[in-house]
Amino acid sequence: MDRSKEYLEHVRKLLRDGRCPELSEELAEEPLLKQIHDELKAIREITTAFSAGDFSLPITVRGIIPGGLKALQAHLRHLIWQVQMIEKGDFTQKVVFMGEFSTAFNNMVLRLSRSLAELQDKEKTLKDSEARFKFLASHDPLTGILSRRSFIELAGVELVHAAHRSTPCCVAMMDLDYFKDFNENHGHLAGDEALRHAVKILEAGLRRHDFMGRYGGEEFVFFFFGADEQTGMGVADRLRKNLSEKPVLLKGSHISITASFGIAGSTSENSKEKDYVQKLINNADSALYLAKKAGRNTVIMYKSEETAPLSKTLEPNTGDTSQ
Repeated sequence: MDRSKEYLEHVRKLLRDGRCPELSEELAEEPLLKQIHDELKAIREITTAFSAGDFSLPITVRGIIPGGLKALQAHLRHLIWQVQMIEKGDFTQKVVFMGEFSTAFNNMVLRLSRSLAELQDKEKTLKDSEARFKFLASHDPLTGILSRRSFIELAGVELVHAAHRSTPCCVAMMDLDYFKDFNENHGHLAGDEALRHAVKILEAGLRRHDFMGRYGGEEFVFFFFGADEQTGMGVADRLRKNLSEKPVLLKGSHISITASFGIAGSTSENSKEKDYVQKLINNADSALYLAKKAGRNTVIMYKSEETAPLSKTLEPNTGDTSQ
């Protein structure tokens, strides 16, 4: 009995029907048809899995169609890996095996890479601007040192740390001598240059844990960490000498600058008091007032009952005396 028509009809169903047809016992008696049935059934299962995004099925069938599916499976697996690499930030991935899709994919990756670079540049600019704004908010714009408010906040923190260790500290107030006359004689631009010059000299003379801030105008405030009164006097006097020995250069001429210092020492018992930093600054300012009365270019320590000069020097070029 010629059953060729039934064979062809079964093959047609394997190729076209939504559900895979079963191979009857009668048709299974033909070995070639059974082989075709098994191979087409395997191909159907692979293509169905592909359409669902599953590329894990092993392809054991041989032939041009299974071979093409196997190559496509390898490409798609590699494409998945490439997408995963792009997700991790590797935008060097390119596809070269899928025609128009490759072009579209590569263009997408290129645009993603450029967009990310632009976002990173903007983020860096924003961070730089934020850091710059924070710096400007906490520092004096002319000299670059701490502003009055930032100095007081930092000094308060350092005093608490020092109190826990029973470490003495000093606060010093400094005022440039006759600076009003300096501005009138040389101009305010020269005065600004003199302020920057003074800060450069003074910062270079500070110890590792010391810091300074601009209190206002030509007044500066210092924090000497781990310094008792004697040490504080020594640091301040060294700063005074450094400044007087290094004149500022203006229009080819060297002009001497001197300063007066007032110092106040802290106590561990009072370091946690409210506004204690401001109290120390006020005490140092009182000593500074006496330093000016004593002839300027002088360092004086604050004493609670009677503030007397522990160290005093005269104006430059007139010699030094002690008292």
